[in-house]
Parts: sequence; C-alpha cells; structure tokens
Amino acid sequence: MSPTSLSGSGSLYVGDLHSDVTEAILFEIFKDLGPIISIRVCRDTITRASLGYAYVNFQNPIDAERAIDTQNHILVKERPIRIMWSQRDPSARRSGLGNVFIKNLHKSIDNKALYDTFSGYGNILSCKVVYDDSGASKGYGFVHFETEESSKKACEEMNGLLLQDLKIFVGPFVKRSQRQSGLLTRFTNVYVKEICDLDATELKEKFSKYGDVTSACTKKEPRLSKTFGFVNFATHEQAVKAIEECHGQEIEGLSVEGTKLYVQRAMKRAERDIEIRKRFLAEKAKRQFPPANNLYIKNLDESVNDEELRKLFNAFGEVTSSVIMKDFNTKQNKGFGFVCYKEAEQAQKALLEMNGKMFGTKPLYVNIAQKKDARRSMLELQYAQRRSMPPHAFMPPGAPGYYNPMYYGMASYYGGK
Repeated sequence: MSPTSLSGSGSLYVGDLHSDVTEAILFEIFKDLGPIISIRVCRDTITRASLGYAYVNFQNPIDAERAIDTQNHILVKERPIRIMWSQRDPSARRSGLGNVFIKNLHKSIDNKALYDTFSGYGNILSCKVVYDDSGASKGYGFVHFETEESSKKACEEMNGLLLQDLKIFVGPFVKRSQRQSGLLTRFTNVYVKEICDLDATELKEKFSKYGDVTSACTKKEPRLSKTFGFVNFATHEQAVKAIEECHGQEIEGLSVEGTKLYVQRAMKRAERDIEIRKRFLAEKAKRQFPPANNLYIKNLDESVNDEELRKLFNAFGEVTSSVIMKDFNTKQNKGFGFVCYKEAEQAQKALLEMNGKMFGTKPLYVNIAQKKDARRSMLELQYAQRRSMPPHAFMPPGAPGYYNPMYYGMASYYGGK
C-alpha cells in the first residue's frame, strides 16, 4: 500500500509526548530519515504548556513511512511515543470505523507489544495502551485499523484468546454516549441499599426469588454504619423484575425496619457523579426565585428570629419563604436575611414601606436581593467611578476641609489676613 493513500502527504502525528519534549528534540530524532519541512509541538494558547502531541511534516511521504516503521514506540524522556499518519478530516477521526477496543490486558503489555499482536490483521493507523498518572497500565487499549474489514477480522479471531495468561476481550469501539444509552436496555447488575446487616450469601438468597443470581456482595459504610450491596442477575429481565418488586418497599428480613429499600441499576462512579449533579442542578433551579420577588434585609437585631421576620413582612403580601442567616457554629443571628414574595408587586410594596423603618433598635435596610457575582460587579463599577473623580467632587463648596486650590493663599498675596 502506498503511504500517500493514508494522508496524501508526509505529515505525521506524534503523540504521548513528555511535557518537556520540544521541536529541537523531535528534530534530532527524525532528521536522519529525510528532509523535514516543519515540526510543531502543540501548546496551550495561554500557559504555553505542551499538550502532549506534535506534527512532523516530511518533504517525502516515503521518509514519513520510514519514520513510522523505525521510530514508533521509542522512548523519549523515558516515555514511549506514538506515531501515526496525520488525519486532517475530523469526520474520519470521529467515525470510529476500524477502531477496536481491547480490555483485560496484562500490565506488562505496552504500545509496541499491542501493535505487534494485532499488526497481522491489517495496516494499523494508531495503537495505544491507556496508562494512569503514575505510568502503570490501566489494562485496556485501542487499535485503529485502516479498514473496517481488518478490525472485524481481529475481533472475530482475537476475542476470548489468552494473552500473557489473561483472557482478553476484543470488540468494536463504542462511543461513551452510545455505551450509556445501551446500558439502560441490557443491564443485569443491581445496586441495593437500606438493607439489614446481611452477608453476600444471605443477600443472594433473598433476591434469588426474582431470577438466577450469578453473584452478590455486601459492603458497609463505616461512617454511617449502613450496609449496601450489589446483585447480578443472569438476564436483564430478571434485574428489571427485582427493581419493580423491591424498590420503595419494606420487606421483612431484607430492609432496615421502618425504611424503604432502594433498588436500582448499578452505575459506575463517573455516571453516578453525572446523575447526582443533574439532580442537584434541577433542585437548585426549583429553589431559584424570580429576581424581583426576593428581598434582602439587613441591620436586624440579634434577637430577631425567622418567625418574627415573616410576620413583619406578611402585611404586604403572601410570603413564600423567609430566612435569617445564622453562624454555622454558634447559630447566632448574622443580622441579615431574605424574604421572598409570591408576586413582584408585593415585594416592591414592602421595599418602599420597610426600607429605613425602625424595627427593634435599628433602622432596616431593604433592597432587591442580588446574586453574589452581580453584586460584586456593581460594587466594582461604583468603586471604579469614584476613583476616576477628583477628591473634592464629593464635597460641596463651604464644606469642612473644602478649598479651591486655584485661590488658596491669594488673600495673603493681596494683603489680606
């Protein structure tokens, strides 16, 4: 196969670079292979830190092909580099065609060993084992073939084989969004909480009535002294049945007394974090008040409580919520709070009537509540405007300390006292 059929030029992508690798270092590596047009290490536009990859453009595509054959996976700054043809078409990069996912790899298998294992099935555009921050293999990797036929052949022949005494999984690469949507229709693993102090055998026995349980385990949350567990069923339908019949139910001998079971699809930590964040943002959106309905009140006496504040402002309309802010440790009134009305007109009426009114021993300050960032922006603007004005602009003529510098001292010049 001609090398130009891959990229149409002698342009190479060089990835997995150490942050200290520069254009000069890459030039020393590739200079003996043929004339080089340009080398560029890609960097962050602000910090100028290396992004971990570069482009090397050879004058002759044959020299670029030789670079892939001889320099791929060599150690540079104690890190193996990865060289492939530069793929300029983003749609081809994102399509996933020809890309293969391999998991359950032995920790000793690196990029080169993975490349050598799969190179017999066709031309490889890219090959990568994924490592953690410490440089240890995570046990999975990717091989991107030039053609889809090569990737299918590799999946058919390599899936389930032993590699370094470990049975590997080899299958077509699936995008994360597609993997997550597919989980909803084929999951078999169920997460269970609010359960009694059971061991794995007892949990398995309790859920066996809903289907064939292949495995079960229980764990304890040390801080809360609560037990939770996982139950894996043989089929998706059995897992769904267990959720439908157990979730939200009190089951004697299974759930904590007086508590309803939580039984749902088991999720990975990253997926669970996303779900929790979505719920948090949804709840936050529910609690947000219309801007003109929420009032900020300060200069409150320390003796005032939430009930007294609500009673005071109820005279102007229906109050949906009111709160006085308190110190987290001492629970002492901080001297300010918020009152939210159902209608903006009610809030405006309370603002006009209550701002400056004596309550207890202090005059109240009442205004429309603002978010912290909006309030900060307004204060910064006011401060900037004050700094741009001369000092005497704030004092009327005749005020203490006021003088006109143009005429200062002229009385003594003309003989005045």
